[in-house]
Amino acid sequence: MEHILPKEFYEKYDTLTLSEKLLGCTMVHESPEGRTSGIIVETEAYLHNDPACHAYRKKSTRNAAMFEGAGVSYVYLIYGMYHCFNIVSGEKDIGEAVLVRALEPVEGIELMQKRRGTTQLKNLCSGPAKLVKAMGITPDFNFLPVYADGFYCLPPKDDNFEVVTTTRIGITQGTDLLYRFYIKGNKFVSKLG
Repeated sequence: MEHILPKEFYEKYDTLTLSEKLLGCTMVHESPEGRTSGIIVETEAYLHNDPACHAYRKKSTRNAAMFEGAGVSYVYLIYGMYHCFNIVSGEKDIGEAVLVRALEPVEGIELMQKRRGTTQLKNLCSGPAKLVKAMGITPDFNFLPVYADGFYCLPPKDDNFEVVTTTRIGITQGTDLLYRFYIKGNKFVSKLG
């Protein structure tokens, strides 16, 4: 029996700490097409007082999931065509989340390749939009708990790794904040630096 990380795991940590604690955890999606999973190797934190955070200005239809309790999925559209997956963090009604930026593919690799239309293992989940497509995450996952039936995280099998803390990617505000975390030396990280 797999030990699914419970709601309490997400509630226990502040957003920055959770961003680090998620590294090494395995994200699992059991879909009708099959099971896919990947080890979280890169994350970014978004805090309510951070100008790059979707919740910075106020609650809206788009970011409403961010104001739920910790451990809820927040899925949003970027550039009108790609989706990104976040895990809500912090206290309810505050509006914080952890963006899952990259996964190391573990299970269902053929299904991931089919969904992504590529056979390049290193490129399957090495970016937030890539991993969403590879894992079969859809906008319907918005508000879904990350400890739900068929969609959940497992604790790290190996936590003997070094964490790199650096600045986030692809944003125009809050660019100096050291809110990105990744597993040092992991080849599935989206971008080094």
